[in-house]
Amino acid sequence: MNSQNFISQRDALNCLDKEDVSFVDGSWYLPAQNRNAKEEYKTARIPGAVFFDIDAIADPDTDLPHMLPHHEVFAEVANVLGLSHDRLIILYDGPGLFSVPRVWWTLKTMGAQNVKILEGGFDSWKIESLPIENGPPKKPRPSIFQPHFAHNKIASKKDLEYNIERGRAVVLDARPNARFKGEAPEPRAGLRSGHIPKSISLPASELIVDGKLRDTQELQKIFHDLLIYPDTEVITSCGSGVTAAILTLALHEAGRENTKLYDGSWAEWGLPEGPEISTNDE
Repeated sequence: MNSQNFISQRDALNCLDKEDVSFVDGSWYLPAQNRNAKEEYKTARIPGAVFFDIDAIADPDTDLPHMLPHHEVFAEVANVLGLSHDRLIILYDGPGLFSVPRVWWTLKTMGAQNVKILEGGFDSWKIESLPIENGPPKKPRPSIFQPHFAHNKIASKKDLEYNIERGRAVVLDARPNARFKGEAPEPRAGLRSGHIPKSISLPASELIVDGKLRDTQELQKIFHDLLIYPDTEVITSCGSGVTAAILTLALHEAGRENTKLYDGSWAEWGLPEGPEISTNDE
């Protein structure tokens, strides 16, 4: 796959014994998926991989789920995990493309210079009978991660409220369309149903086929049909900032890099005391 953001299974295999390459399991699952990311990692993983827990590597001073931590706090955690800002970091999750784009976006936003996603994920790695490490994971060798925080890659609630008035950016919602329309309840209790006014529904699932992102030309056509061009400003959103990163990744693959991710997403906007919502299909 000719991509600045993905690495093939075979190319990743050739990196296994390199000291300047880090493998990271970024798996995270919804309750309905009936998978336990931590337990799966403890049982089997790519040799030498560390586990990136998006719920734990998060801002502790908010009730919103897995919000970005302060960049200095992130750097401390990255150091312990053996991650360096200037070395190749290869990410994967179980199914191939669910939670790992969130880890990709987090690392890029924090200043990592060379981040790749394993094409097909760990499930495909196992199918190919490639090397697997079992049993308790070894403690990683500490490294140095010098953060360079990209503030311009994050959208706040105020940014979205401003955008409703001015309409400068296209807002894409990665949740299933029924939730976007307010026809299906939110999985998090207490949230209202609907979407951010003037946003557009683009379920993340529509961009993935067999655990892989659609072909670049297909992605370009999808975004072109939505009038999203290389210089168009785009804000991605979802339920809690995870699948929004799939849209952000797809945009980058299609040459649309003028993006921000609404970290609070519907977990914040959909609160009972939150801003106005819409339920019409826009």
